[in-house]
Amino acid sequence: MYDSFSSFHPIVNFLYFLVVLIFSMFLMHPIFQIIALISAITYSMMIKGLRKGIKINIAYMLPMLLFMAFLNPLFNHEGVTILFYLKDGNPITFESILYGIASATMFITVIIWFSCYNAVMTSDKFIYLFGRIIPSLSLIFSMVLRFVPRYLEQIKIISNAQKSIGRDLSQGGIIKRAKNGIKILSIMTTWALENSIETADSMRARGYGLSGRTSFSIFSFDNKDKIGVSAIILLVSIILIGAFKGENTIKFFPSIKFSEITEFSIFIYIVYLILCMLPVIINIQEAIRWKSIKSKI
Repeated sequence: MYDSFSSFHPIVNFLYFLVVLIFSMFLMHPIFQIIALISAITYSMMIKGLRKGIKINIAYMLPMLLFMAFLNPLFNHEGVTILFYLKDGNPITFESILYGIASATMFITVIIWFSCYNAVMTSDKFIYLFGRIIPSLSLIFSMVLRFVPRYLEQIKIISNAQKSIGRDLSQGGIIKRAKNGIKILSIMTTWALENSIETADSMRARGYGLSGRTSFSIFSFDNKDKIGVSAIILLVSIILIGAFKGENTIKFFPSIKFSEITEFSIFIYIVYLILCMLPVIINIQEAIRWKSIKSKI
């Protein structure tokens, strides 16, 4: 499915991910966490495909969530509701279990949001936003985002080539596998150095670092981008008002305490849902509009 949200101006994309990442890290209320997690998974499956999204979120993220949720009560023994004691005498409390689940959910949600960020905020968008403010850092960051997947792909190619001649990591004894691994690493290092020289020569030929050098961009801030920024600012303002009134806070220790659910808190939950689901809503809206146009042709 085409991601219409990616077609927005880089400022809109970056502002959205900045907001949802901050909220996902600091809003530990269960309802807010569930909304953020479901929204992140939905958008991830929308831009990466249903099969790949399910594979990543179920096969990788779910075991990580369960592991982190199980690990926290073994080290954190705060809380007044003691369920049982370990052999070493340390208690396992209900509060520590819930806090472990909340922390794991927050961690997984942030990871999924970052995966969506990497798919939407390409290197050219990042350089466009920060190229003039922090040119060196923005260039390095964009190159890292580009080279990491490229290096992973190249090492697979090298490994498959070595496997065809019996020099893979899975072939032979321990000593032979170690030699094969060193050989693959040596080839990869040589390729990386040659690639860095080619990149430096290409940048020099294009005049990188020269004074007065201008840059070309295809991004323009139009009406839909204005509406997008305005919507994000409005939604964030309402959520911050709710935070100021304590509608999205929770206390885990020594006992669990959170504000009662009221009509205003439900309104805040709905606003947060709209904010997190904003890219999904935009994509669905564009898909409906496209189908309507096709039906008229």
